[in-house]
Amino acid sequence: MKVALLSTRRETEPFGLQGGGPGAKGTAAIIRATGERIALKGRDEIDVGAGDAILIETPGGGGYGEKP
Repeated sequence: MKVALLSTRRETEPFGLQGGGPGAKGTAAIIRATGERIALKGRDEIDVGAGDAILIETPGGGGYGEKP
């Protein structure tokens, strides 16, 4: 099977507003049935087989406002 990924905020973290800090970047990977882990880019395509898994960690939101 072919898997296609179209996502953002993989290279640049989500921005904060009104002095808030940035959020965490997202990641994605294929974990092969053999245990091999292959990192994916924000826009990527890869063939997968039986027993392979897809790991997607979504980016965190940026903060709002300055710390007190």
